[in-house]
Amino acid sequence: MVTVLTAGHVNWDVTLRIDRFPVADGEASIRSQRQSGGGSAANVAATLAGLEVGVGLIGSVGDDDNGLLARRELEETGVSIDGVRIIEDAETAVKYLLVEDGGEVAVLGNDGVNEAVEPADLEPERIRAASHVHLTSQRPDTAAEIATIASEAGVTVSFDPGRRLGDRDYGDALALADVLFLNDREAEAMLEAEYSTSPVDDRLVVVKHGADGALLHAPDGDHVHPGFEVETVDTAGAGDAFAAGFIATLLEGERDGDLDLDRALEYANACGALTAGREGARNVPSAAEVTAFLRERH
Repeated sequence: MVTVLTAGHVNWDVTLRIDRFPVADGEASIRSQRQSGGGSAANVAATLAGLEVGVGLIGSVGDDDNGLLARRELEETGVSIDGVRIIEDAETAVKYLLVEDGGEVAVLGNDGVNEAVEPADLEPERIRAASHVHLTSQRPDTAAEIATIASEAGVTVSFDPGRRLGDRDYGDALALADVLFLNDREAEAMLEAEYSTSPVDDRLVVVKHGADGALLHAPDGDHVHPGFEVETVDTAGAGDAFAAGFIATLLEGERDGDLDLDRALEYANACGALTAGREGARNVPSAAEVTAFLRERH
């Protein structure tokens, strides 16, 4: 049963671990190379599946080998891909992630067909059947339509617009989001946008600080968690794992009538820390691993 529906990019990632980021006319050494599925929507879905949450995905891939590999990996993880469009004679988006020794990431890539889902392609009943919808970077009109369908059906919506927030008009989707996930730069861009004079109002705004934890702006005040100290291996996907952990805990609290925002923030940071301590955006923690991690830290 699908409890959470994620929507956005489905990519194929090629991760290159390097000794340092190259400068102009410079050179860096590749220490290792690996391939796996990627894309924020797919990463969040995979993490939710690992946290034992029923999850489905709306997105698009090409009918090439990379698209087949991406779909197969998601299915093996436990993600429902009934909402993933397969575009004929098209290439799946491929991203090259450069990961230097300190775990910081730079991304190169092509968009392929990861934004082939248009508003007319959506199946409203699939959206209405979910308990929660999580949006990531995608076509603004598609994001707005999904948010509208969900909101009108009483389905809660979260949105992590990612790096493109300052370049695209996500105003309609942002206005309908019950939960926003932003980093410092994205939060500043949102505050400066015409559609957002007050970013909090009656919703939750989570500002992610990476290794330094996160700040949650909520109607009842601010909540802060300093994060967890781990040896950073690869920060790719850590923000997606954070969002998945927060959503999973939020839904659990709403279901049990015991919504604890401090616990949600702690759990989210644990998911992000565990992912950052591993190689690859798709090397996600299980619910048992997160529980054990928090027990040790307490």
